Amino acid sequence: MTASRTCGIGLLICMGVGQASVAAEPAAKPIRYTGKMEIVVHRGANHLAPENTMASARKAVELGCQYVEVDVRTSADGVMYIMHDPNVARTTDGEGFLRKMTSDQIDKLDAGSWFRPEFKGERVPRLRTLLEWIRGKAKVYFDVKDADLQKLLAMVRELKMQDDVFFWFGNRIEAVKFRRIDKDMPLKINVKDLKELRLAKTYWHAQIVETSIDVATPEFVKAANDLGIKVMILYTGSDRDVFRRIVRSGAQMVNLDRPMIFIEVWRQEQQRPGGKKPSE
Repeated sequence: MTASRTCGIGLLICMGVGQASVAAEPAAKPIRYTGKMEIVVHRGANHLAPENTMASARKAVELGCQYVEVDVRTSADGVMYIMHDPNVARTTDGEGFLRKMTSDQIDKLDAGSWFRPEFKGERVPRLRTLLEWIRGKAKVYFDVKDADLQKLLAMVRELKMQDDVFFWFGNRIEAVKFRRIDKDMPLKINVKDLKELRLAKTYWHAQIVETSIDVATPEFVKAANDLGIKVMILYTGSDRDVFRRIVRSGAQMVNLDRPMIFIEVWRQEQQRPGGKKPSE
């Protein structure tokens, strides 16, 4: 998933943000999250470990995050991997398009050294490897970049994870294919107003909509919930005031890059006079 986006159904606008420098998370001992708003970590806990790796997924699980977002791509010999970019150069020691590389070549790549030396030897995860490990620990958000939908859905069903995943497609044609193949598995649609919210329900049969904090007013959240749709707020920054607004928004989910900062703000909000207990 791109680092920042709020996309309407009729028009998809995606802006990629590179990670040439990675800012550190707070050094304090992490608080394990137990709140009701579900945290979706973008490419795993990508400010604590290299994005889209087993290490970033483990960090997310340790923090108590409910979902790990993964980008799904396929090798030349049909193996599904977790990788955001089409080219492996930014996040590995290799070069070239993943789609043109064999699984044997991909399995040898170092996907950790670019982030910090202690992650040297971290591999590009095969999708099956991650799903088998994460099952029962956390749920998965699939950003499907390049994959055989029948094969992907078969893997989810084989692992009995239908209730522990949801899907998003940057290509609307692929979203249509997905809904033709499976009518029930959760689908997320990006919206920017009430009209698109209603379309997400009637046309896409979406169970989740993603939007910005400015769109996610109490009225919007209520309208979505009345349609049986969860609201997920996308915010990939680190502003504590924005996180505070998100905590107070009433939305059911948040998609973010900085789980530790969000959890700290959540904890503060629960402890303020009149706030709920941290477990709520």
